Amino acid sequence: MACFIVPAVEAVVVTATAIALKKREMKLEAPAHTAHSALEEKQKKYTWSRYLTWLAALLWGGVLLLAFEHVWHGEVVPWYPFLTAMSDPVDKAEMFREMATVGVSMAVMVTAVWGAVVAVVSTKVKKAAKTAAAKGE
Repeated sequence: MACFIVPAVEAVVVTATAIALKKREMKLEAPAHTAHSALEEKQKKYTWSRYLTWLAALLWGGVLLLAFEHVWHGEVVPWYPFLTAMSDPVDKAEMFREMATVGVSMAVMVTAVWGAVVAVVSTKVKKAAKTAAAKGE
């Protein structure tokens, strides 16, 4: 019914955080704009704002797909109260239960998968830096 609302809220927060972090990184990067090597340039590509952008993309993709599915099944309508479950108190309780179980578990799962991807990428970037340092680049 409304399980997509929980990941949507997380997506809004993550997107806002990524934008704010990107602005902060741009301010910090502006004075020290010159990179000394290709490796430093590559390491700059993988910033936390970029990682958060990946998470936001995953969340927004899931939210859009789920919202479309709920519109398709008539659970979301273009008139007030927008969610058909909001018109009946019994359905409201079921909707909130679904948001608390399914919505939260979807958001946690997407974030966990994103965390695993970030861990792998960070490990590979650190390994490349260590290899380059050993070679003297």
